[in-house]
Amino acid sequence: MIIRPLSNIVEIFQPCSRNRTMNRKLAVIMDPIESINPKKDTTLGLMAAAQKRGWALYYCQPQDIGFQQQTIGRLQALTVSLNEQNWFDFQGEPIECPLQQMDAVLMRKDPPFDSEYIYSTYLLESAESQGVLVVNRPQSLRDCNEKFFATQFSQHTPPLLVSKNLDQLKRFHAEYQDVIYKPLDGMGGTSIFRVTPQDPNLNVILETLTAYGSRTIMAQQYLPEIVQGDKRILMVNGVAVPYCLARIPRSGETRGNLAAGGRGVVQPLSEMDQAIANSVGPELVKRGIYFAGLDVIGKHLTEVNVTSPTCLREISNETGIDIADQLISVIENKIRHQRTE
Repeated sequence: MIIRPLSNIVEIFQPCSRNRTMNRKLAVIMDPIESINPKKDTTLGLMAAAQKRGWALYYCQPQDIGFQQQTIGRLQALTVSLNEQNWFDFQGEPIECPLQQMDAVLMRKDPPFDSEYIYSTYLLESAESQGVLVVNRPQSLRDCNEKFFATQFSQHTPPLLVSKNLDQLKRFHAEYQDVIYKPLDGMGGTSIFRVTPQDPNLNVILETLTAYGSRTIMAQQYLPEIVQGDKRILMVNGVAVPYCLARIPRSGETRGNLAAGGRGVVQPLSEMDQAIANSVGPELVKRGIYFAGLDVIGKHLTEVNVTSPTCLREISNETGIDIADQLISVIENKIRHQRTE
């Protein structure tokens, strides 16, 4: 990213500078928009909902933001559509401007959660300090690892272990016999292994996942209820959407993730689903996590997704609940509240 002198940046951005009579402005940081699946992409649904409510949209990728006295973005104005053949249209040339000129920033970059992702949260936290609403809060994106954060609600989690010690990880398998091992920074079911009681590959799996004891991973007791689905429960401002998407593994597979070939079935929340959501919701609100996805297998919470939760479009299409509009409404209310403080 090439940063121009700050005076030039302000001049370039002058036509779009903050004006209360103009549309609100939303910057969306995401993976390449041309590469998404327009049929089910959650970020596209959120952008379309904001546009429908009169927001002006700006797009960029993480490499397009930097810092020069303040956080600056190289932003591309665009309009979006839920048309599967032509889902976005860029408007004019990209502009470089301070992110504080935006009313809100939506951080929707997919994991892996690596050093570059952490640097992005530093940049966004600086913009947040200048009064920009960032969804979700940058500090919480750093603090709430999607696997480990679930341990804060241990009354709902299955037996688990977080470690890079090979002996500890092997003892966990010896105790629980049927175990899931997974990295802490993945998504979409990547590098998730099930190790059954007599599996001869235990050592090589642990050596690979931990890089011979140098990388921390999670072990969880295998939950046979996975055959009924790995349920994704969406949380908007701490409140559960009343329907979830049960991601049912294909035959011969232990992962329900849609990216791993799972089949999605929309169903109402069970009493236990709602109880888990009620436990997690207040902590999400406290941490400024306005949009999250809880993963529940049977009666157990396995993950709390905060970086770029998905499944919004599938649930909305089946139920008619406009989840995207609900989230944009929450963002608007948060902005109004900030300005009256």
